[in-house]
Amino acid sequence: MDTKLKADIAESAVITQLLKRGFRVLKPLGDRLPYDLAVDNNGELVKIQVKHAWYDNTKKLFIVDARRTKTNRRHMLRSYYTNHDFEFAVIYLAECEVFYIMPIAIFITYKSEVSFVEESKRQRKPRSAEFRNRWDLLEIIRQL
Repeated sequence: MDTKLKADIAESAVITQLLKRGFRVLKPLGDRLPYDLAVDNNGELVKIQVKHAWYDNTKKLFIVDARRTKTNRRHMLRSYYTNHDFEFAVIYLAECEVFYIMPIAIFITYKSEVSFVEESKRQRKPRSAEFRNRWDLLEIIRQL
């Protein structure tokens, strides 16, 4: 499965979850914006960047790149997101059907990768654990 297909699957899963929760979801055409989806909150747009995490067998955890990646046939360019790019990153762990909902202010503190641990055997959970299935963070926005 290539990365574009994984991204499409992640976006579809996030859209489904948002619709189930009563959000009005907008999807921009193309991939030229720094976000993948938006939620209409009474005329105000809440921008969402969707990421598909991959599993690292050696580390026994899921990982997502915290940077934007642009590619063409010859080069892969990575750059960091800023506070103005989106309000929330939603990370999808397809193998276990889990979502992490992180405010941009938290997401951009990670310099390159964000780790997500789903195994209960591990003693210390990463900082990202507090954002597991935190759809309530988006609910707060809708209530304002």
